Amino acid sequence: MLNINVDKTSRGLNEVSRLRKFSGTPAEFWPAFISAAGDLIGADRGILILKDQKESNWKKLSEWSNNGHADRTFLTFNRHLIDVGERTARDGNCAVSIEQTATADLRHYALGVKLALNRPEDVCIAAFLLPNATEERAQEALLRLQLIADTPFSYLINFSTAQAKTDVEKFAASLDVMAVLNEEKKFLGASLALCNAIASRYNCDRVSLGWLEGGYIKLKSISRTERFDKNMAAVKALELTMEEALDQDDEILWPHPEGATFVSRDHEKFATENSSGHIASIPIRIEGSPTAILSCERQSAAFTPAELQQFRLACDQAARRIVDLREKDGWFGVQLTRATRKKLGGILGPEKTWAKVFAIFGTIALGILIFGKFNYRVEGNFILKSDPVAYLTAPFDGYIKEVNVKPGDQPKSGSALLQLDTDELALEEANAIADQVRYTREAEKARATNGLAEMRIASSLADQAKAKLDMMRHRINQSSIKSPFDGIVIEGDLRERIGAPVKQGDALFKISKLEGMFVEAEINQRDVHNLKPTADGEIAFVTQPRLKYKVRIERIYPAAFPKEGENIFIVRCSLIDKPANWWRPGMSGLVKIEAGERSLLWILTHRTVDFLRLWLWW
Repeated sequence: MLNINVDKTSRGLNEVSRLRKFSGTPAEFWPAFISAAGDLIGADRGILILKDQKESNWKKLSEWSNNGHADRTFLTFNRHLIDVGERTARDGNCAVSIEQTATADLRHYALGVKLALNRPEDVCIAAFLLPNATEERAQEALLRLQLIADTPFSYLINFSTAQAKTDVEKFAASLDVMAVLNEEKKFLGASLALCNAIASRYNCDRVSLGWLEGGYIKLKSISRTERFDKNMAAVKALELTMEEALDQDDEILWPHPEGATFVSRDHEKFATENSSGHIASIPIRIEGSPTAILSCERQSAAFTPAELQQFRLACDQAARRIVDLREKDGWFGVQLTRATRKKLGGILGPEKTWAKVFAIFGTIALGILIFGKFNYRVEGNFILKSDPVAYLTAPFDGYIKEVNVKPGDQPKSGSALLQLDTDELALEEANAIADQVRYTREAEKARATNGLAEMRIASSLADQAKAKLDMMRHRINQSSIKSPFDGIVIEGDLRERIGAPVKQGDALFKISKLEGMFVEAEINQRDVHNLKPTADGEIAFVTQPRLKYKVRIERIYPAAFPKEGENIFIVRCSLIDKPANWWRPGMSGLVKIEAGERSLLWILTHRTVDFLRLWLWW
């Protein structure tokens, strides 16, 4: 058992020493480090946790197990993990007894040590489960963890330095290529210089540049070759290989890397037929679209990911320069044709499909707006009226005794609508009769005694009493309010006012005939000039908006009147359709009157244009 522990400790020390100079990725480093630390102290479990400063919680980065099994002790260790992390973050390290074993001096311990990183604000804890250990062994194991806590810091510093060196090399290679490229003033010279520079820099057997023309790749330059036959089978095969990269708009490698998703059949065929060994095709993009393809061939070794990054950077840096030279290459007519084709390609090509669809539909819509003719109709509110209309008022001051109708009833001509109380009138009638009899007798008595003056006075008083009697009887006759014609009660619901007083002249009922109904429309002054004297239209009632009835203008009243802040003209319209049985005077709704054909653009904008004309008028 002692030999096994010594071997594990020795293996852990060697692994930690190796990891201090490790050049791999962090995804490879952290599992290796947690495993080496576990072997160094003889732990069964190890977990690497990182504290999220924003959310103030712990996240698991990596986990290691000595035996791969989860037992009850491991569950206990997991329950104490957050507490161990907090204590270690505060104190730098901690050793916590989490469970007593069957042996009195042996316990299960949870150890934690804070790891040194290149960013001080990051809190990373390595926590380990040390089973069946004495307190002295736990402290010794904690001391070993403290001794290796700076290993991640050393690795991250070395990794950053190596990455920075790689970046510098990439930029240096790109600058070397650009320096050679910028010396050339012509497209063919620049493309050949680009191919030669990359071939020399990366020990390529052949570097070729193909350009997109008319939807196909045309080979333009081959490294260390000033002239070549474009009709050669090898050239055609190389162009086909480049088109494979163009169609996928992606870097393509042959041999096919493990896990890659791109298609490389043409690359495989070309490499087999021409013994190319290894091939890398890199698209050269302008404004996100592939314009050319750079193809690199090498027999000696496969292209590394770092070299591919350098290819990508060199192509990105050289793209704008070589494209500018390409556009300026050739005489004026060729340049104009190329620029025109580029513009038309952007408009008619397969890219930006939705923008072109919207542009087409927008053009169609604009044509419809300008040239399409539609019936324009002036809108307004209307009220249904009829001739004649009678207003029945109170004939004298009195009280309502009886009400026989309500709005909506259709009384016949002469039928009683309302009865005023006549009890007081009957008493006054009786008094008037008594006064008349008394004054008549006094007049006769004065005549018998030859009292001429007394006779005249009595006769006058008798006439006065008779006039009062006639007036009382007239009012009694008028106390019954009767309908002047067959019609319908429009206004006057007095059923709740029985016994209430009325004044002479108070309006009691409004009665209208059902025949001779017409439409009285209210048209705004901004639209009335569009109407013709005999134009047709339609009305729709508020109560039945789905039903439409035809009308025709009879008369446009020449004077406007204000209503709700606007000037309104009254337009009288006759009914073309027969009135329905449910129509009643006073009903209202919306009227639309034909005003001729107008363009849709005018219909949508004429009010805004009129407003701007008035507002901008000076």
